[in-house]
Amino acid sequence: MKEFLEKVRKYVQASDTSLILAVLACSAISCLMLFSIASNELESRCDMSTFRTQVVASGLGLVMVVVLSVIDYNKYIRLWFIYAPIALIMTLLTFTPLGYSRGGADDRAWLELGPLYLQPSELLKLAFILTFAFHLARDEEQMNKLTHMLLLCLHGLVPIGIVALQGDYGTAIVFAVIFMAELLSSKIALRYIIAAAVIIPTACVVAWNFLLQDTHKNRILVLIHPGTDPENLEYQQDRALSALANGGTFGAGLLDGDYVRVPEMHNDFIYSYVGQVWGIIGSLLVLGLLVFICMKVLIDCVNSKNLQGKFICIGTFGMLFAHCFMNIGMVLKTMPVIGIPLPFMSAGGTAVLCMYIAIGLVNSTRCHNVRKYRIFYNAEPD
Repeated sequence: MKEFLEKVRKYVQASDTSLILAVLACSAISCLMLFSIASNELESRCDMSTFRTQVVASGLGLVMVVVLSVIDYNKYIRLWFIYAPIALIMTLLTFTPLGYSRGGADDRAWLELGPLYLQPSELLKLAFILTFAFHLARDEEQMNKLTHMLLLCLHGLVPIGIVALQGDYGTAIVFAVIFMAELLSSKIALRYIIAAAVIIPTACVVAWNFLLQDTHKNRILVLIHPGTDPENLEYQQDRALSALANGGTFGAGLLDGDYVRVPEMHNDFIYSYVGQVWGIIGSLLVLGLLVFICMKVLIDCVNSKNLQGKFICIGTFGMLFAHCFMNIGMVLKTMPVIGIPLPFMSAGGTAVLCMYIAIGLVNSTRCHNVRKYRIFYNAEPD
């Protein structure tokens, strides 16, 4: 027993404890919000089963953080030939009859597996963070040769293209941010950055004119000219702003308040409900926790002792930052409605579990900054 407790002590000492506690705090707040929404019957798609799913997903996520932290990330990152094809095939299955589109959603990004609904693009994000980190670390010295840069770009464009074809443009943007975050943290030559500065605006113009549907364009245009959309696409965001205003400084409370109903308030618009029940104080608390989580991941990136660990952390930072920025911007009506969940807060078993796995990957880079794992060996830093 004494030996076991000593191993636990060393694990806690080696881990990024404050990062894990901040993530757990977000999950606890999320579960409280979902319990409140279900209890007050504010959202037809959020009942006590949604609350229980969130609790279970968060619990399993914590287990995954511990398990992944114990395993040296340098070992499982090399198993890309197992998990990458699985994630890719599952994502491609959304284009088959197994694919499912949630009610009110524009994308077909889910798999219907009996009673379970799985969003495989969440798994693909993790696979991409790992495989691109491995690719970059292996080829960094040669990456500025044209053939190597083209292969790196192809590596990034494949998942971005597949997810965009699903109609899930928000997740495609997240993939693009992960790709750019990892690439810009490497030894990329200035000429490629200049080329990207020319290509990206051109690609946006092409996408606007030939790829985006009128609905997607209008979601952007109403941010510039509020009240001009005949389809009333800004209704959801207007309700979210009303909910935040209704919360005032201290909020309406978790139960039996006078609530403003917001479509998808248990999912993509959960931040509006936080502001409604806990006021501006609760909104700033959640925002502070999310900023803290992002900064801790970035600090772990700086402290990483090898390139693979560095790229895993910066890729995870890019994913978390993109989700937080777009989701909260969407609620505050400074970003278009794009269907991006708030990390550790929005309802969704797959998304929550995958976010926890990403934190486990980051914590593994923290725990394994020594040659042998500290719990089992008295090792000195490399």
